[in-house]
Amino acid sequence: MTKIRKMRLVGITLLSFLVLSTGSIVHAKKTIMRVGFSTNMDHNYAVLIKNFKELAAKYSDNTVDVKLFCCGQLGTEDGAFKALQLGTVDGYMISSNNISPHFPLMDVFVQPYILRSIDHTKKVLGGPVGKEIFDKMAEKTKVHVLTYGILMTRDLFTTNDPITSLADLKGKKIRVPKNQVMIKTFQAFGAEPTPIAWSETPAALQTGTVDGGDNGAATIKSMKFYEFAKNLTVLEHFIAFTPLLASDKFMAKLDEQQKLAVMKAAEEANDIAREQAIAETEGIRSFLESKGMTIYRPEKADFIKAAMTVQDYYIKEKGEEFGDVIMKIRAVGE
Repeated sequence: MTKIRKMRLVGITLLSFLVLSTGSIVHAKKTIMRVGFSTNMDHNYAVLIKNFKELAAKYSDNTVDVKLFCCGQLGTEDGAFKALQLGTVDGYMISSNNISPHFPLMDVFVQPYILRSIDHTKKVLGGPVGKEIFDKMAEKTKVHVLTYGILMTRDLFTTNDPITSLADLKGKKIRVPKNQVMIKTFQAFGAEPTPIAWSETPAALQTGTVDGGDNGAATIKSMKFYEFAKNLTVLEHFIAFTPLLASDKFMAKLDEQQKLAVMKAAEEANDIAREQAIAETEGIRSFLESKGMTIYRPEKADFIKAAMTVQDYYIKEKGEEFGDVIMKIRAVGE
């Protein structure tokens, strides 16, 4: 037997041993995952998906190839959930309020202070309660939550009087959309919620039709509300999130190792993007302060107590399952 042939036989034997003992040489069938999102490539959504792409490739040994489609190329959030159910889209980031029409239990998260802080939100969505809800969604809709996504908080801005306590909101006219939960929330806070179209909000603030409104810090900055609203209260009374979802059809293509790789990649990508988004929010608040807004961070206990009355109302309105989930969320400590 020649020396070269002996070397080949040794190589083949070694390869066989590695395959049998570790399975690291034999790869699963390569799978492409087409993931869509509604924003542009500069948004935090893109940060999450870019990291997910890199980590999914790493943990799956390059057998899961994530393709990014920004800016609504795969359709809008409104239509994307149905597309996921049909399997015509592999993945999409959809805000929780756009999931609710397809899975009503998601409405628990639109309640005021149901998520009391960023830390509380992490414990709820990343813990047993979140898993229970997301598992129910997968069972009923055949759409899977890979990770809960970016967290977005709402701050309160006012033109004249600062809001440093619940009592300061009494009688204040606060702009709200035509949303019953938000209307009831500000009524519970003692304010006079005033439904006004978003396009009319700047004029309403300038003319004194309303005393203030609420939105995410980034939106307050982009709308230049700091030009006529001099007070910013970090209230975080609503915390929204945008899960990264996957279709049942896509998940069925993966073997168990690939599924674990995808889930691990989604979780780690979410951690990176979420912390970056939180840091950016604080940066934007600092920018608003530099533009003349005074920032207040009141104790939230009285606000939370008032918000509980809104939650109690919807527990009665929406039934036992809805109420059971709310009680479980309340039981999660901050």
